[in-house]
Amino acid sequence: MNVLVVNAGSSSLKLTLLACARKGDGDDATIEAVELAAPRAQVDPDRLREALRSNLGEADAVGHRIVHGGERFRAAVRITPNVEAALRELVDLAPLHQPKSLAALDAVTEILPELPAVACFDTAFHATLPPAAATYALPAEWRERWGLRRYGFHGLSHAWVARRAPELLGRSARDLRIVSCHLGAGASLCAIKDGVSLDTTMGFTPLEGLVMATRSGSVDPGMLLWLLEHEGLSTGEMADALEHRSGLFGLAGSADMREIVIRATDGEPTARLALGVYVHRLRAGIAAMAAALGGLDVLAFTGGVGEHSAEVRAQAAAGLAFLGVSLDDARNREAHADGEIGADGVGVCTVVLTAREDVEIARQVRALR
Repeated sequence: MNVLVVNAGSSSLKLTLLACARKGDGDDATIEAVELAAPRAQVDPDRLREALRSNLGEADAVGHRIVHGGERFRAAVRITPNVEAALRELVDLAPLHQPKSLAALDAVTEILPELPAVACFDTAFHATLPPAAATYALPAEWRERWGLRRYGFHGLSHAWVARRAPELLGRSARDLRIVSCHLGAGASLCAIKDGVSLDTTMGFTPLEGLVMATRSGSVDPGMLLWLLEHEGLSTGEMADALEHRSGLFGLAGSADMREIVIRATDGEPTARLALGVYVHRLRAGIAAMAAALGGLDVLAFTGGVGEHSAEVRAQAAAGLAFLGVSLDDARNREAHADGEIGADGVGVCTVVLTAREDVEIARQVRALR
């Protein structure tokens, strides 16, 4: 089965046509791939239609990355009108991603109406979170009435890490304790044991957790209440600031980690602060995930920053020696594709993995056939 994967991320829309040999998921081959710019949840339907009509081959099914599945969708599901209506009701919980995913769904369905379409959810991998990790300390009536809980995101990427890291290391996933670091425009960590998500840094929405490109990550809710009450900010202004004008952009005026690293190396104060805040929160998050696992066997970096920023990996690892993490400088600098970058003889294997949400989506689509 050839699967067309439609992956709407924070800043881009990726279309990938994958073929799979009968031996299994490891034989997925990319037939064609197209990446379109899609900033701030905007999809250009004309460019998307052009890409679908001219650049891609024949598909047998379509797999759509959907960020938020709420409490209802805990596994991939065939898209029907009722399912689509339910997805639209979740837009407010992921305003940076869900509208883009739904716009892509509309455009692809218009052009390829005969193909079965499957929704694959970033929240689904985290359906295994234990109650202690998933529950907010809020009034019971709130939690029950509005479904307030920690959902977690980037589950498709973390699920790929859960399968790929043991394969790369030649180890069984059984009892293997992995901290998966998905670091891109959006960023989150996941504590994985036995291939299952036990904790993660994102919560009810993708705003919680690490510092990101334009998103704040976790901040004191009392501070936000103070701003709303004393400074007269509207909820719209607050949402725009937290989603689009915070994170690295708010600290250094740039959402591009490559630029920030260069400026920080040159001693520019705001860039040094931005990198310092980013790494501080990253280290703390990795340590928290390791604590949830009761130890650490594998530290995995993936996503645009995780795969390509040797400086971020080095600075994060420099504060984690107490967990048994130590990098080989040469391996870290020269890392590409899937490989180990840890120093010899240390307790934790550190790896860099190419993000393959597309392969994970294709696997889930085929499983529903």
